Amino acid sequence: MKKHIITKPEYEAAKAMAKVNKDKKTDQRLQVVILRYEGKTDSEIAEKLDYHRKRISQLCAEFKAVGVTEYARKKYGGNNQNLTEEEENQFISGFEEAAKNGQVITIAEIAKAYDELTGKERESKSTIYYLLHRHGWRMITPQTVHPGKASDEVIEASKKLTKNSRK
Repeated sequence: MKKHIITKPEYEAAKAMAKVNKDKKTDQRLQVVILRYEGKTDSEIAEKLDYHRKRISQLCAEFKAVGVTEYARKKYGGNNQNLTEEEENQFISGFEEAAKNGQVITIAEIAKAYDELTGKERESKSTIYYLLHRHGWRMITPQTVHPGKASDEVIEASKKLTKNSRK
């Protein structure tokens, strides 16, 4: 016996939503409901739509619980930002003034201020790096030595060779 029986009005609503829908994942989830109403078993639906058999029952339960409009809503996406663009601009402007005055600003300082502002602790510094990248900041630090510089021994050997070759 099937737990989650789809009624004819629910089926028709899912069919109508599938015609209008443009999102591939949402369409696949709607197809689960449509195929369930048409009498397919969980195993057949899972094989056809590339879901796990148990997931079919979960999707039908979710459909019954929330209704067709909420079920078909696109729930996936990014933008997990903690601050709006205006708040980010305001946050960055404080550090921008300090940088213009010649103060050296570190990621640790920005991260600490960001944590205090948002009220939660980040797991990594990548959040801060992405924030700075979005606002066009870049790290400018002078290098004390050229990365491709030869060792002192090689330089001395080269000097001796050029002195001897001139004679």
